[in-house]
Amino acid sequence: MTVEENNSLYLFDDHLARISGRILVGVDEAGRGPLAGPVVAAAVVLTQKIPRVNDSKKLSAQAREELFSEILSNSIIGIGLATNSEIDMYNILRATNLAMLRAVKRVFEVVNPEECLLIVDGAHMQLPGFCINLVKGDSKSASVAAASIVAKVFRDTLMEIYDSIYPGYGFSSNKGYPTPKHLYALGALGPSKLHRKSFRSTRASRRR
Repeated sequence: MTVEENNSLYLFDDHLARISGRILVGVDEAGRGPLAGPVVAAAVVLTQKIPRVNDSKKLSAQAREELFSEILSNSIIGIGLATNSEIDMYNILRATNLAMLRAVKRVFEVVNPEECLLIVDGAHMQLPGFCINLVKGDSKSASVAAASIVAKVFRDTLMEIYDSIYPGYGFSSNKGYPTPKHLYALGALGPSKLHRKSFRSTRASRRR
């Protein structure tokens, strides 16, 4: 990423913190699109500026992992998830909101909610307290970008663990996303206990 990109993310946060007078909590998720596994959310309060923080989708896996460690050491963090069963029960949007709520509650155990302003990536999330929804927030706010990194790395690591529990689907490489190899395995093996039964591709595999 460029220095200008990094600076713009922090300029946005600095301006918002100044006009609101509140502690900023960036909130983002990872894993809405996969056919398997949980959706994971992270809430992050950056206690100091970390160079190279950017939207996780713009970073290499190695850069994300390096930044993940830096963020853990220099931030207040909450992580929440909603399981594939909860996704099937509530739908992906509500399950994502639930994961975010769980992440935010962990941060609120450390920081006074009345002093916080939540910056939530997306347009339709409903969280308690002072909250703004910011479309493409992970490319505009350093706090949201940091949350996107934490959620992505945490979920990727979780899917690598699940790969040994549910072999054959390639979770360590596809992270549950519908790659051709994953879809082939789903058709050959049928869905695992980790698959989202309410998703169309999973339902189709059960009818074969």
